Amino acid sequence: MRILHTSDWHIGRTFHGVDLLADQESVLEEIAGIVSREHVDAVVLAGDVYDRSVPGAEAVRACNRALVALREAGATIIATSGNHDSPARLGAGADFAAAGGLHLFTTVGGVGHPVVLDDEHGPVRFYGVPYLEPDVCRSELGVPAARTHEDVLTAAMERVRADIAAVDPGTRSVVVAHAFVVGGDATDSERSISVGGVETVPAAAFEGVDYAALGHLHSPQEIRSWLRYSGSPLPYSFGERSDAKGVWIVDLGAEGLESVRKVPLTSVRGLSRLTGTLQDLLDGAEHADAEQDYVSALLVDERRPQDPMRRLRERFPHAVHLEWERPGGNPELRYRERVRGRDDTQIVRAFLDDVRGEPTDEEMSLVSEAFAAVTAEKEGER
Repeated sequence: MRILHTSDWHIGRTFHGVDLLADQESVLEEIAGIVSREHVDAVVLAGDVYDRSVPGAEAVRACNRALVALREAGATIIATSGNHDSPARLGAGADFAAAGGLHLFTTVGGVGHPVVLDDEHGPVRFYGVPYLEPDVCRSELGVPAARTHEDVLTAAMERVRADIAAVDPGTRSVVVAHAFVVGGDATDSERSISVGGVETVPAAAFEGVDYAALGHLHSPQEIRSWLRYSGSPLPYSFGERSDAKGVWIVDLGAEGLESVRKVPLTSVRGLSRLTGTLQDLLDGAEHADAEQDYVSALLVDERRPQDPMRRLRERFPHAVHLEWERPGGNPELRYRERVRGRDDTQIVRAFLDDVRGEPTDEEMSLVSEAFAAVTAEKEGER
């Protein structure tokens, strides 16, 4: 059986305020093409289908189009809910959808009750483990003392292993889950799924299955040969600009896992971080390759340029983020050390110079008068 592993679509997400829906539809259409070309039997989607618990109408329509395309390409779809999804909304009509080949695992009650697909070697059991919030699901999982993600996920996987053992310990099996496994590398675009650092779970929690398809971390990575993150199909932060986005193609043979290989996805639009003076960025030939990228720029002009984003977008129309840092400044220096030895008037002068330019003598005279008035008022209260 051939399986395509994907996750973290985050349909409806924006990137520094830019609508990504067209980019998302493009890459999801590409995934449907891979399903057709590779003769994929099942697509597993490991959570965070949407970016919000209440997705917009356009996001819902885009998701529906993507799922229809996957079915038309010939694959059965097994999907779980992630921490961004609303389980109730994503799972609405799940029984009806299953009749059409879309199997949605969004409830604790569905853990341990697999979708069974057959190939020439017999059955393959697909188990879906949605994102599990310890405070919400520990009672239903029968572990009332559970406080961490490891506690509840271990209880969920015990149900999976018990079901496999009850049928046939040699039965081929796949689990689809949304979790943060120890050893995985996070980026800065995943939303934390816990409070207090108790979100991680050990890889050993997933033992007992032939393949574990994970979602939540946005960089594609291998934790074990049988335990992997597909990552998001698009980069959702500049920290992911060097990621090679893709999907995993997983082949199961008669005895279990045979091979896993990565199929790369086309970059819809690149991401670039540029540093220099505004004029350097506007004129420098070395930045030509970034002209159609999403751009994050760090300006190092001596003085803050006027209207820098508008001017930057004349060359980089997809510039989305801008910072200014005075050259020679030390951003690591603590504020207390920077102002040590200065009087109040000097501090105000430096502040005004930083935010809008050198203040005039008349302006500084008004500042001095204001300080003198405050001092006189305090002296009068003694």
